[in-house]
Amino acid sequence: MITSVLVANRGEIACRVFRTCREAGIRTVAVHSDADAGALHARVADSAVRLPGGAPADTYLRADLVVKAAVGAGADAVHPGYGFLSENADFARAVLDAGLVWIGPPPEAIEAMASKTRAKQLMGLAPLAADEVTEADLPVLVKAAAGGGGRGMRSVRRLAELGAALEGARAEAASAFGDGEVFVEPYVENGRHVEVQILADTHGTVWALGTRDCSLQRRHQKVIEEAPAPGLSERSAEELRALAVRAARAVSYVGAGTVEFLVADGRAHFLEMNTRLQVEHPVTEAVFGLDLVAEQIRVAEGAALDPEPPRARGHAVEARLYAEDPANDWTPQTGTLHRLTVPEGVRLDTGYGDGDDIGVHYDPMLAKVVAHAPTRAEAIRKLAGALERTVLHGPVTNRDLLVRSLRHPEFTSARMDTGFYERHLGDLTVPAPDPYAPLAAALADARTRSPLGGWRNLPSQPQTKRYATAGEETEVRYRHTRTGLTAEGVQVVHADPGLVVLEIDGVRRRFEVARYGDRVHVNGTALTALPRFPDPEAQHAPGSLLAPMPGTVVKLADGLITGSSVRAGEPLLWLEAMKMQHVISAPVEGTVTALPVTTGQQVQVGALLAVVQEIQGRDQPRRTAREGAP
Repeated sequence: MITSVLVANRGEIACRVFRTCREAGIRTVAVHSDADAGALHARVADSAVRLPGGAPADTYLRADLVVKAAVGAGADAVHPGYGFLSENADFARAVLDAGLVWIGPPPEAIEAMASKTRAKQLMGLAPLAADEVTEADLPVLVKAAAGGGGRGMRSVRRLAELGAALEGARAEAASAFGDGEVFVEPYVENGRHVEVQILADTHGTVWALGTRDCSLQRRHQKVIEEAPAPGLSERSAEELRALAVRAARAVSYVGAGTVEFLVADGRAHFLEMNTRLQVEHPVTEAVFGLDLVAEQIRVAEGAALDPEPPRARGHAVEARLYAEDPANDWTPQTGTLHRLTVPEGVRLDTGYGDGDDIGVHYDPMLAKVVAHAPTRAEAIRKLAGALERTVLHGPVTNRDLLVRSLRHPEFTSARMDTGFYERHLGDLTVPAPDPYAPLAAALADARTRSPLGGWRNLPSQPQTKRYATAGEETEVRYRHTRTGLTAEGVQVVHADPGLVVLEIDGVRRRFEVARYGDRVHVNGTALTALPRFPDPEAQHAPGSLLAPMPGTVVKLADGLITGSSVRAGEPLLWLEAMKMQHVISAPVEGTVTALPVTTGQQVQVGALLAVVQEIQGRDQPRRTAREGAP
């Protein structure tokens, strides 16, 4: 009987496993890097062990340190979570060799399936040889052999881009998973990404727990998932379940795992088998009324599954909240998460608490929000409404994208595929800030600074304040009068530092206001309060390229020095942050007049990376930093 579990992971998945352990009366042990010493998963565990040395992003990849921590803390079992060492057979063996229970599949099954190249061979498929790809094979997909989550993945449509894609994928895969092996496979366009959750015990029983659809992906990273996969015929669903069971039995699988497919033109194309719990496992839990982590622990203790899985009920949808800026090519964001609260009736899985800092070392996912309802339409409506009412104070997120995606007719009618965001991302990310949010922020601020009103007996000029949101600046005006605050075009019903009520065209609207320094959150709109007079030191020369996030300069373009001539869009340097590489390109054709950074240098957001002086007299299209492979 397991009495104490160490989770060899961090963040949301560690907190989620701890929750099940607490409910079962099992003691919990966390491990943490120095950067995570105050993280939520380290705070909520019964005990926590520091993993010494190395870069914070690499610490969780040290199998020897994790096993030592488990033994030292008196744990008798290890749960790997997902990512990091979860699909590392040598780590599983090290856990078992230490006399601990491994809450996962046998090392041999991990070896057979964790490498996507070996998994395809086991299923009678073979990836393309990178040096044998021809124009006839295009488009192709470069993928990391280990890990997932879109890391180490690049689509290639021109043969000339293959070399750079391979190099970038290897670097990103090595950083994320400690394994730089990549492979090439045909890119199935406009298919649906469908997967099957499996659960197997040591007595020969294998459950196929329905299907999940994960087609809404951006840069090959899942954004919205649901169960069951909508629109599949029962015959297709049964075929997928049978293939998943076949894959599990082929490697004598034990525990929870996922078999992934691309479904196109009525055909199922095997992608991979993930020998771990998936990020999107909560939708399966909701539909089947199961706790998959509890089942993993029972299986690890030797318990037998029932001959048949429980019956599925209803529909569940999950959305992933990421700290990323749509106005800046979706670059990951850092900073303080001041507040995150979701309405009752939905599930929140997160690795952050109010006031926690979002750092540069790890994935930018803040949380997962899950809704379950009797029908798909009800589940979608429930999740979209909950996200819209979520209180989210902190860095810029993808919340608006999630709400709009859930309400898009292509999604609500289940006609989506993996090309959904290629077709619709632009329309789904057009800024739509509340036009009355700046006024509400100004009125709340006026009450903060002058709670007694501050009115004058004689007529005077209106008070003005400026705010920036979604790249636009807005100036608002209001007056202090004997009867209180007034503003043109609205009736100010109530104003205090935390709540403003305005009557607009006969309709009363409430605006909840929270301020953190110069950052103001008004309902779902984030504003930046601007100073009355700009700071001259904050100005930069034309052509300045600033770091969109804190990170490390991992590479400069070959031969790039001050004085180099560059073309518009030409990659200049590569910045790594949150396990991803971001290429910084020349905005115009011109000359590099400043290059104050070097390879290996860590930079903060807003740091000057380079200055490109435009060649005069040429009308060049302006480009911004983009994310991708070198």
